[in-house]
Amino acid sequence: MADLDVREARASDWPAIWPVWHRIVAAGDTYTWAPDTPEETARGIWMAPPPAVTLVAERDGTVVGTALLKPVQPGLGDHVANAGFMVDPDRAGGGIGRALAEATLDEARRRGYRAMQFSAVVASNVRAVALWRSLGFDVVGTVPEAFRHPTDGLVGLHVMHRRL
Repeated sequence: MADLDVREARASDWPAIWPVWHRIVAAGDTYTWAPDTPEETARGIWMAPPPAVTLVAERDGTVVGTALLKPVQPGLGDHVANAGFMVDPDRAGGGIGRALAEATLDEARRRGYRAMQFSAVVASNVRAVALWRSLGFDVVGTVPEAFRHPTDGLVGLHVMHRRL
């Protein structure tokens, strides 16, 4: 998207990231973190030290999305990336998630990762599953009833993977 700037986050971006992070996690329907995760805990999770990198997507100087890219495992598994993505719910459906995902895949390749694995994609999150499938990810397994969805009850968590 020409009007979207995706860049590495700075510490000074956290105040703009936090409302998006908090709103998405508090909804309790896409991430496994507790909906009442305190801000300092959230900051430690999302603004993790290297080799992790946090990205932000900005439109007109406003943070509209964010991503966290990190190794899925330390040591001998650090050649496979893991990532998390959040888009301001008021701006969902406008291509921000796809643009952020594509930028994150490019960043993962640039950093030498060989593949990307998502270990906890909520199976009922059909928009996310469709996005990842359209970007070449396959569901390689599903952990049944591993997520307590606030309206759907116990749903599976997909493990999704693609080579880079």
